[in-house]
Amino acid sequence: MTDFSLIVPLIILVARIVETSLETIRTIYINRGHTNLAAGIGVVKVAIWLLSTGLVFSNLQDILGLVAYVAGYAIGTVIGMRIEDWISIGSVIVRVFCPGDPAPLVRRFGEMGFGITRLDGTGYLSSPVAVLFMVVPRANHKDLLSILDTDYPRLIYTVEDIRKGSDVKRIFHGERKSWWERFLGF
Repeated sequence: MTDFSLIVPLIILVARIVETSLETIRTIYINRGHTNLAAGIGVVKVAIWLLSTGLVFSNLQDILGLVAYVAGYAIGTVIGMRIEDWISIGSVIVRVFCPGDPAPLVRRFGEMGFGITRLDGTGYLSSPVAVLFMVVPRANHKDLLSILDTDYPRLIYTVEDIRKGSDVKRIFHGERKSWWERFLGF
């Protein structure tokens, strides 16, 4: 096998990783309602798909090319999910279930700029709890979760993506990053 015979499978692998990463990110953005961003990513994704699939179809006898195509799909899915997590566009709802007095937690997160809505609740098998709702920019939610994990490890929390919502600038009062900083994950 010559060095040249490895070039086509390598091109297929790289193209498929990039294409599948873009498709993963595009699918996530469709689910979050970022229509224009998803459409722009889709244009680039289809162009790369045509390249990689065309190379496979024109070299069907090349087993390495077929393996590269399949492997690129798996690797691209994982990379796409990691890239999307790093980009941090949009907002999430963080829901914290707090037994006992939630005032110290409310005060701490309020001082960090997070708007908090408190609801009191009870459950069939639990004591009364305060349920705290916070709409948090994705760029800031890891800081919040880090505090919850290290300083309040016994609290239960959930995180949910927001598809549509009103302007979150009125809800988050901390320092808001520019759109390009949020897009690049800074």
